[in-house]
Amino acid sequence: MAEQDSTADGGNFQSAVTEAAAPMDLRTDIPHLARIYDYWLGGRNNYPADRVVAEAAIKTLPEIRESVLVNRAFLRTAVHFLATECGVRQFLDIGTGLPAADNTHEVAQRAAPDARIVYVDNDPLVLVHAKALLTSTPEGATAFLDGDVRDPASILERAAATLDLTQPVALMLVAIMHAIPDEQDPYAAVRTLRDALPAGSYLLLSHVGLDMHPDRADLSASIDAINAGAPVTLFPRTREQVGRFFDGWELIDPGLVPAQDWRMTGELFSAMWAGVARKPAAPMP
Repeated sequence: MAEQDSTADGGNFQSAVTEAAAPMDLRTDIPHLARIYDYWLGGRNNYPADRVVAEAAIKTLPEIRESVLVNRAFLRTAVHFLATECGVRQFLDIGTGLPAADNTHEVAQRAAPDARIVYVDNDPLVLVHAKALLTSTPEGATAFLDGDVRDPASILERAAATLDLTQPVALMLVAIMHAIPDEQDPYAAVRTLRDALPAGSYLLLSHVGLDMHPDRADLSASIDAINAGAPVTLFPRTREQVGRFFDGWELIDPGLVPAQDWRMTGELFSAMWAGVARKPAAPMP
């Protein structure tokens, strides 16, 4: 059960994470996906074992670092858009990862100080850093849950301690669903989350694309090489397959596009499909 705490710097937070405060062996000698991602972002929460895998991945797929940077820019752009132009005041960010510049609550609460954010991750390393995420404006709230997107019912039950699930929520699945293989039915998880949220909610999703390079016959082999050295396997999907996550949602212009093309300008390239969509009102009987 979430526990209220008012000791966080900058505002209120709730946490269902008690193990985050306990001593933990971070095994810095073993590469870790969150730390590898942190390295690609230019962060400092990484170690030599992480950097070896990160650099090997860059050699195998040179655009991977650019893709991570563009993906972060997409998160910032889309969250700002939802808070400023769509009036969204609630965000459910699943697959949070390590703290980085412009986390969801920072972007949202700069535009709307009363915004409420729930972060969800099942990574022990991320839990250790949870305290860094659990800051908020006095008007808003930020919470962190130890949860897995493959168990959406549990996430929804506990998120309700911070979010009003009868009011619109921005469901954020940023660079997370490509970690879930088809045999674990990632589409069912998204459907469960969609069905629990009211009309007027939004889906913000990015996903590694299998068909971002139609001229690259070796792309699958490159992904296989990365997976062989990475601690977590990636399952890239085609644009059509990624589009299935948006079933039951109405895509917002410009639709499902390469992440760098989602209301941004710049020269960086992303190997991720990205989109934002709105849940429409139920059709009249």
